Amino acid sequence: MNRSKRYNNLIQSMTGEKLSPLTETTLKVKEFANAKFDETLDLAIRLGIDPKKQDQMVKGTVTLPFGTGKPVRILVLNKGDKEKEAKEAGADYVGFEEYVEKIKGGWLDFDYVVATPDAMPEVGKLGKILGTRGLMPSPKTGTVTFDVGVAVKSLKAGKIQFKTDKTGNVHLIVGKASFEPNKIEKNIIAVIGAIIKAKPATAKGQYLRSVTLSSTMGPSFKLDVKELTELVGKEG
Repeated sequence: MNRSKRYNNLIQSMTGEKLSPLTETTLKVKEFANAKFDETLDLAIRLGIDPKKQDQMVKGTVTLPFGTGKPVRILVLNKGDKEKEAKEAGADYVGFEEYVEKIKGGWLDFDYVVATPDAMPEVGKLGKILGTRGLMPSPKTGTVTFDVGVAVKSLKAGKIQFKTDKTGNVHLIVGKASFEPNKIEKNIIAVIGAIIKAKPATAKGQYLRSVTLSSTMGPSFKLDVKELTELVGKEG
């Protein structure tokens, strides 16, 4: 991959591949996130699982204490009288048949879908469209529910979903470069805590293999996994 002169200059100024404490790493990432826009911070977690085994898939949800810093667009699909509740909670789109047809036509201008159980027979038919993009609502993530107001508020407040990819890694947004360091750290600790809780019973050996933090245009920095685990324990 061809890197820009700016990126290469950043790499040359790095001190190596050593593992860094969370506070130090957060400050480094913020320092290198000097693009002309507010860069997104990405946490990449390599897990000691076999991604080919269904019972070792790691997935779930976590509420970031300080959100992602990214506007969240939520679509609520319901057949009943939940429109007022959904809109008052902050949903961007609420309805059923018209949005089902729009999705079939390729419309995907939303980040999450919340659906009431009675709408799922039709929503399920959108699996090939929504599922491949990680947008399919599910009872396990709290996005299939009659309590649409609660679900929408949680998502707006920073609740995000995670799932291992084909290589056994998890990628999550944990904020923006403009966030104060302590807010980034709290978000990261929340994520690691959720990943640890989601550990499959059949996973053997070291579970958290490596954790790296990077900004959109900046280099990646390796975090100290042992320290992260200890910080999660202190948070309770």
